[in-house]
Amino acid sequence: MNDAPDGEPPQPSGTLRPTSAGSLTACAVAGLVVGWGLHPVMSRLVGRPPLISWVQALALVLVAGIMAFLAWQTWQTVQVRGERLEPHRAVNRLVLARACALGGAVVTGGYVGYAVSWLGDASQLADRWIVRSVVAAAGAAGVTLASLVLERACRTGDRGSQP
Repeated sequence: MNDAPDGEPPQPSGTLRPTSAGSLTACAVAGLVVGWGLHPVMSRLVGRPPLISWVQALALVLVAGIMAFLAWQTWQTVQVRGERLEPHRAVNRLVLARACALGGAVVTGGYVGYAVSWLGDASQLADRWIVRSVVAAAGAAGVTLASLVLERACRTGDRGSQP
């Protein structure tokens, strides 16, 4: 609505700031605490800790690859060729990027916390869960990184504003 009566400030321009390091850190720390506490809590409640399969770890690596491809494709379209994305596509990619960046940070922290909870454990399976958790954490960190690149690839205009 640009018909603002005299004396009222104009409507905001609608620009967004990139995902902050503080929000990513807060998500990673929250995930770390939950992941670290999951092992002892589930062992007491259910009698065994949650199991980590290769499917979980490799699924995160696959999602990281998909996000990286989408970021590369968007970067090529917007930044290299100078084309503009359709507004709904730009918003969809921006929302996907922000959600995956924050979600990836939580999941990274969760798997790192779970791996840390197994350190010093005498169980025969401790090494297995640590390795799988570290691979899953690396995949989730890849999701976060690729999502941040996608978010920045969605920037438009000379001022670096986002859709």
